[in-house]
Formats: sequence, structure tokens, C-alpha cells
Amino acid sequence: MVNDHMTKYLVAPLNWGLGHASRCVPLVQRLLDEGHEVILGGDGESLTLLRRHFPKLRYTYLAPLNLRYSAGKSQVWAMLKALPKLLIWSIKDHLMLQALLREEHIDCIISDNRFGLYLTAKRSNSPKDGLASNSETVYITHQLHIKLPKGWRWAERIASRLHARVYTHYKKVWVPDYEDFAKSLAGELSHQDDVQRNDVRCTIEYIGPLSRFAGISGYQDNGTPSYDIVAVLSGLEPQRTALEKEIIARYQNTKEQVLIVQGLMHRPSTRIKRANLTIVPTMGDAELMAAMKGAKHIIARSGYSSIMDLEALGVMGKAELIPTPGQTEQEYLAFWLQNRTSK
Repeated sequence: MVNDHMTKYLVAPLNWGLGHASRCVPLVQRLLDEGHEVILGGDGESLTLLRRHFPKLRYTYLAPLNLRYSAGKSQVWAMLKALPKLLIWSIKDHLMLQALLREEHIDCIISDNRFGLYLTAKRSNSPKDGLASNSETVYITHQLHIKLPKGWRWAERIASRLHARVYTHYKKVWVPDYEDFAKSLAGELSHQDDVQRNDVRCTIEYIGPLSRFAGISGYQDNGTPSYDIVAVLSGLEPQRTALEKEIIARYQNTKEQVLIVQGLMHRPSTRIKRANLTIVPTMGDAELMAAMKGAKHIIARSGYSSIMDLEALGVMGKAELIPTPGQTEQEYLAFWLQNRTSK
């Protein structure tokens, strides 16, 4: 962390599914345990998740980002069309941060993949100006190397350099993975090539995996019903709904007891029972941990935060990782972990 005395932090995750927010939960908790002040920042369901975990903390809305995946098997054109929206969003985020910092001083800004939460090069020395020269900026990412689909591999180095242009605005980059490649959960994604090492000027620190389950002590049977299958859904629409429908179709005429956690923060917390299927919008961490620990089989997207959760719970061996179609990062992660664990 920045230092030992009480520090005021702004922690702001990207609103792209719930993974960026969920992996900020243990980080926020550690800061609070150390006696620091934390302000939550963000938008959409990711901010809602953090607010539910930390209802007493102050929060501030940042620029909203609403993206959708393609319904097909390729996300290339969907992401290319999203680039102008991402640029405008990052500029709005940056301007909103400047407005916030004019109102109060923040010692450290921790941005989980929000591109615009860096400090401008020109800062005022006024003690009333939040842009003080001793403010720290941290960018969290597990993607130092960007993976692209087949046919676009030639552009991977360009994409990685463009991402580096983003995070070199920050003083530090925190990578939630192990630096030792043999132990890495993200493989090539979280490790730079030689060219990147020479180009990138900011400090890169490997801080180890971040999981919301890491702070829950021990597994206890707390009365959570036992399920054969637990499916934990996440990610952008329409692919989130597509996987939910696929799981329902797969198990609705079987005898297996199936729990589907939809990953929808804004839905009423109503438990729907359909024969052998139980469907809930969200679950508390302790209850979800018990359900996953007790399950015979777990289904999840191969998003990186889901992978860190599975690793923290020690249930990777019974997990079926299903990449979002056309999401090259998730396809690589599923391949990497299958080959890493099979060796």
C-alpha cells in the first residue's frame, strides 16, 4: 500500500460484468482493516456490488459504461465498434475525477481497468487542490499482454502497446497474479514480452490473486441446501443470458439438483424454484462459498475473477470453464488452466 499512516483511497472498478468489482472486495477490506478511509467509485452493477459489501462507505458515481457482446461467435466487430464509446467514456471519467479532486484531496486512486482515472501532468500546489503532487495512482489489470482472435494475431503487439499507453499514465500497475510464470493463473496475459519491458516506464508489481472468498475463514456447513450442480453466471449480455438458457436446457429434465446464480445485482432477491432448478439473482459470499464447496460440479465463465475465486476455494478441479464465444481472453484462460493443471 502507499504508506502506514491513515490514507484516503478511491477504489473504482470497471463495470464490465461483476469480476472487476468482486476482486476489489478483498482489497477494500484490507485497506479498511489497516485503518484507512475508502471511497467507492464507479457505475452500474459493479458499484452496486461494492456498495452491498460495504454499505457504510461513501461512494461517488463515475462515467457510466454500457456495452454489449455480440450474440454470435465473434466479438471482434462488437469490440471495434465499442472503441469510440470507450474513448469518450474514459475522457468523461477523467473529467469527473478532476471535479471530485477539486472538492477533496485523495491520497491514492486505485483504478481497476478504468482508463481515465489518472492525474494530469500539470498539478496545482494549492493545498485545496486534490491534484497534489504526492497523490498516488494505481492501475489494476491482469492483461499486460492482449490476446486477439485467429486472423488478428498480427495485431496483438499493437493492442498490448495501446493498453500500455493507458496504464503508463499511472504511477503503478498492480497485477493480481503470481510473477512466477509456472504458478501463474493468467499465463501470458499477465506477463510482458521483452519489448514491453523496455517500453513501459511505470512500476509493475505482482500482488497475487484477489478473491472475495479469501477473507472468509474456513468452510462450514451453515445450512445451505446441497446442490449437485452450481452455475455461477457473469459477463455482458446477451451472452450471459445465452449461457443461462443453455444450462437450463441441459439440466431441466434430469434428477440433478441445480443452482443457477444469475449474477444480476439489480434484480429482486427472489429465489425461483422450477422442479430440480433453483435460480437466484445473487448470493452472499458465505452462502455461495458453501454451495460451491458442497457441489459435485461447478459451471462458470472462464473470466479471470471467476478463476481467482475457484482457485481460492480450492474447487478448480471440479469446475467446467465455458468461455464467452469469441472472447479470446477467456478462451486462452480456459486453455491455459486446462494444460497447466493436466501437467
